[in-house]
Amino acid sequence: MKNLSRKAEDYLEAILNVILTKGYAKTKDVAAELGVRSPSVVEMFRKLDKMGFVEYRRYEGVVLTAQGREIAETIRFRHETLKRLFTLIGVPEDIADADACMMEHELSERSVRQIRLFIDFLASRPIYETMEKDFSRFCTAGKHEDSSS
Repeated sequence: MKNLSRKAEDYLEAILNVILTKGYAKTKDVAAELGVRSPSVVEMFRKLDKMGFVEYRRYEGVVLTAQGREIAETIRFRHETLKRLFTLIGVPEDIADADACMMEHELSERSVRQIRLFIDFLASRPIYETMEKDFSRFCTAGKHEDSSS
């Protein structure tokens, strides 16, 4: 992912998301996923094609190459991991999604992996649901229920 702009990473992730949803990715679908206009998508498709991350065929859409798919899956993993963390701590889903989109490009691979392991660890514990509810109440009250202060 080195030497790849955040914008290019976002496009690769969007292409993957559309493919996973529809089975294919056309210009209008990626434009809708990103909230941009079709000419912008075509321009990026051409750039990504020249870089070897996609195969773009006018009027047919775009297909991820093996290298493009690997990058897209990495970005998607980072995004999903960060979004899970943010929703776990009570951030509304729309904000969690936007924040994950910003941060997915900046954190080290090691940090993302550790966050994912921590979330998976918590989710595997019987106390997970109780902890989630307790934390939500703590955020509302500003203290633990059993706290004397």
